[in-house]
Order: sequence, then structure tokens, then C-alpha cells
Amino acid sequence: MAANMYRVGDYVYFENSSSNPLLIRRIEELNKTANGNVEAKVVCFYRRRDISSTLIALADKHARELEEEMENPEMRDLPEKQKHQLRHRELFLSRQLESLPATHIRGKCCVTLLNETEALKSYLDREDAFFYSLVYDPQQKTLLADKGEIRVGNKYQADITDLLKEGEDDGRDLEKMEEKIWDPNSSLTEKQIDQFLVVARSVGTFARALDCSSSVRQPSLHMSAAAASRDITLFHAMDTLHATGYDMTRAIAALVPQGGPVLCRDEMEEWSASEANLFEEALEKYGKDFTDIQQDFLPWKSLTSIIEYYYMWKTTDRYVQQKRLKAAEAESKLKQVYIPNYNKPNPNQLSNNVKPALVNGAAGTAGTAGTAVPGPPGSVPTPGLGRACESCYTSSSYQWYSWGPPNMQCRLCASCWTYWKKYGGLKMPTRLDGERPGPNRNNMSPHGLPLRHSGSPKFAVKTRQAFYLQTTSLTRMARRICQDIIRPRYMARHPYLPVNTAAIKAECALRLPDRPKKPLPLKPVERKPLESVVRYLEAHPRPSKPNPPTRGGSISTGSLTPIKSSPILNNGSPTILGKRTYEQHNGLDGAKSKVLAPQWDIMAKRVSEAVRPSSSLQDEVHELD
Repeated sequence: MAANMYRVGDYVYFENSSSNPLLIRRIEELNKTANGNVEAKVVCFYRRRDISSTLIALADKHARELEEEMENPEMRDLPEKQKHQLRHRELFLSRQLESLPATHIRGKCCVTLLNETEALKSYLDREDAFFYSLVYDPQQKTLLADKGEIRVGNKYQADITDLLKEGEDDGRDLEKMEEKIWDPNSSLTEKQIDQFLVVARSVGTFARALDCSSSVRQPSLHMSAAAASRDITLFHAMDTLHATGYDMTRAIAALVPQGGPVLCRDEMEEWSASEANLFEEALEKYGKDFTDIQQDFLPWKSLTSIIEYYYMWKTTDRYVQQKRLKAAEAESKLKQVYIPNYNKPNPNQLSNNVKPALVNGAAGTAGTAGTAVPGPPGSVPTPGLGRACESCYTSSSYQWYSWGPPNMQCRLCASCWTYWKKYGGLKMPTRLDGERPGPNRNNMSPHGLPLRHSGSPKFAVKTRQAFYLQTTSLTRMARRICQDIIRPRYMARHPYLPVNTAAIKAECALRLPDRPKKPLPLKPVERKPLESVVRYLEAHPRPSKPNPPTRGGSISTGSLTPIKSSPILNNGSPTILGKRTYEQHNGLDGAKSKVLAPQWDIMAKRVSEAVRPSSSLQDEVHELD
């Protein structure tokens, strides 16, 4: 019963997708909606898979620095598997709030701020235990150290000097180290000091009456007297008394110098009503995070001014009234909510009664790839048919779950599926984790695997080094021997059809002994060296193109032979006659198509060669035809 009761402040799992890992949130409020449902206002925590690769590199750098500060040799000696699983326990706090249905809660977890004196391995020994040390901003895409971190360790301890012996002289100049601001052994009595403070308050009230801005802010005498009675006036009076050597006559004269009475105002008087409202709104959103309050709400105020105003604001009636209102609201809100266990079947469950098809060599025998995974009481482990678990490589489990893109047909056993849902990763480090430095959220499947637009898995981040796939000699032989089964051209046009590699291997083993032992020799191709090619190109340069004929002079149509075989249908656009060449489309130099030559080009060419005999003119006509 207590395990299903969720209260404000609990860290819980939320499920927003049947295939994605569970979300980790902290309950801030429990509110009842108008239709009777319960909504939880929660603080978001992010996993490593939820942030960009650039920020992951920054988090790794922070982890290395933290490892050096801790000076813990156990962290360096951890095996790779435990280091891999430890990354799944790291979270990133955010200031983002969201509302989720309380019925989506799937259990409790524990999230703590990482302490330098704490062993990281202790989180692996506990179930549902997570830690965080950095704050993630989803809007700004930044990763910063948490301001609430407590610095503990030898690096942050003060250096204490040795105790002086009896009669030993302190060689330090104490006057340079401290300044005396009040002498309790003065000649004045307590009554005289109180009388001087009353005079100082009266002078402060009169000074506010003379000041125009103060008259607007404190229009009544009572408000001016209350403002003059604040600590800033008393501090000024006591400083004046100490500066004048505790001489009452001189001190009173210092309160009213030549220009008029001295006016002392603190942050409560300096701030306007609108600034005070902004501060209360920011305090409601960020709490005592004064840096964020300054950046987002009051950038024109200094950090010192904001902190001073906060501690003065806590002494006002306004603060007391808001505290009472919050207490009344808290009484009216829900303190806890009961959520029963979620027992509906997951849509990713695979039926153990259906034998999966042999796809890409996925044939396997029971009990050869691992041991049985213990299931719930009374359940019998079912031998895995087809692929083994993608995480622990076992072939026996009381329940299997589909995982990854559908075309990959990957699956997880019950234990690894629970680990995936809780911690957002696989138990064992895989080749994919090593080659992919960080997720690209633009091309990700629901399981975190990068995808191409076609749905085929592919590494989303480009590697620094190029690679190629090299097939074995046996594979190349099988392609040639079993061409009637493989049908290479058909399979190349349908790349997502499954290939029964088990049948191809069996057929290849039967046909291979009938083939000759030695492979057919390939005809060698002799290629000339680069130097000879360069010398040939230098000796045979490209012929220069003739200059285009000048279009000038008069055109005589009497000496032209009419063209009958290629009539000109359109003088302006050659597209009616056929397709234009690449050079015509792009305005490049090159030979124009003779069929598409415009009429004026033909006319100009004939004018330029009018001196040629009629036989050459007739040859030209045939050439144009």
C-alpha cells in the first residue's frame, strides 16, 4: 500500500511511450482537475540520450575533473561494463516544469546530488538510484554546474595557523587586518545613546519631508517615520557617533550639515512598486536563485542589491502575508495520491508461440547463446527462437520484447527490457555505443538508434575516418554459384526484402564441390603510367575553336540555295524542333546542334562564305541536312 502512495517531493518514473525509456520526474504539486483526474506538476530530469553530443562531451569533461578531485582509485579500476552502466545513472536537472497525468506514474526512484565524498560505485549497488551534478537548460541548450552544490574535501578547507604560545608575540599588523567601528567602553551611557538615536530618527523623518521623491513614496507622516526608523538610519547614527569620538554635540551637528539634514535610504525605499512585484514573481519561479532572477527579471539591478532587498523584504508584513497564503493553498491541495500497479500488457511483447522467420542468418538453437533468465514465480523459460537478446545475448527468457527499428527485428529479454525502461540503455556496451559519440535527435528512432529517411539503421554522426565493407572469398563465390536463388538484380531493387542466408549457405555447400578448385583467372588490365598520359596530352593539345562569324553587311537572298530537308519552323525558339543541348541551356561554349541552328546563324554563315564556288555551297547544304 505504501509503495503505491506518491507524495509531493517524491522522485518517480513516468511513462509517455510503450517503447521509450521511462521519464524521471520530481513531484512538486498534486492538483485535482475539473473532471476529477489528478495531475502532477513535476520538475524534469534528462538523461544522456536526451542531450546533444556537444553537451555530452562537456559532461564527460566535467566527470573527468570530478574524478581527479575525488582522488578515488576505484573509479579508474572499474571495468568497462560498470563504467557503461554508470553513465545510465547520471541525470541532468532542469528548471523546466510540466504537468502530467498521475495515472502515468510507474514507480519510485531515488535521485541525489553527487557528493565528492561519495563513491560512484554505490549507485550501481542500489536499484533505481540516480545522481546529478549538472543543470541542463532545454531552451538555451546549456549545461552548468548546480549552484546548490556543497563543496566538501581537503581542497575547500581553510588553512588554520598554529596556536600562539604563552607570551608569544603576534607578528601581524592587526590594524591592517581589521577596523574598529564601535567602542562599547565609551563615556556615554545607554540612556544617552538611545536619546541620540531618537534625534537621528527625527532628522531622518524631516529629511524625507524635504525630499520630493520620498514624499511621493511615503505620502503620510507615519510612513515617513517608519522608513526613518529602519536599520540604515540607526547604522548611520552609530557610525557618526563613533567618528566624532562619542561627543554628542559634534555628532548632532554632523547629522545636519551645511546643506541640510542627511537622508539615508536602504533598498526597500530605493525600489519602486513595479520592481517589487517583479521580484516577487521571480522569487516564485526561481526561488533563491538570485543570479537567474537578475538575468531574467531585474538586469538593471546589481546582485548585491537584490540579495540585500530579499533579506529586508523578509522582515516586512508582505512576506508574512504571502507565507500565510501559501500555507493555506498547501492545505487545500492534495498531499498524496494512490496509484495502483500498471498491469496492462506492453504492445512490444512478442508471442513465444510463434516461430520467427529465418532472416539474415538469424537461425539459432536453444541454450547455445546463454543461460535461462529467471522469470516470475511459476513461469517457465522459453527457448529463444531466432535472434538472441541484443544486450546480454541470452537465448532463453520467459518473455521477449521487440526493440529497435522494425526492419532490424531486434529483441530484448525480460531482464534487459526492464533495465532499458528504467535506465535508458543496454546492460552491455555495444559497438554502436563506441562508434557513435552522441545522439543526433533529428534522425532517431524511438529506441535511440539513428535512422536514415528510408528507415534503415545508420550512424547519424559522420566519422572522421572513411571505411568500406570487404566481403570474404566464400561470400563472393556464393554470389556467383547461387545466382538463381539470390537473384542479385531483383534484390538490389528491393533492398528491404529478407534474405534467407541459411538456405544460401546450405545450397552453396552442395554446389561448391562440383566447381573447379581454382577460381577463373581474371584478365589483367594494363594501365599506362601517369607520366606517359601527361606527355601525350602535352603533345596533343585541344584544338582551338574558330571565332564566330561576324554578323554584318547586307544579305543577298538571290545567291542562296533553298533548304528543303530541314525547314525552319520557329525563328526565335529552337525548343519546338527538339531538346536543347546542355551548352545551350547553360550558356557554355561548344558546338551547337546543326538541326537546332537558328535561321540567322545559317544566313550569316552563308554571307561570310559567299565567295566560295557553288559546289562548296552545295556541300554545305548537304552538311546542314
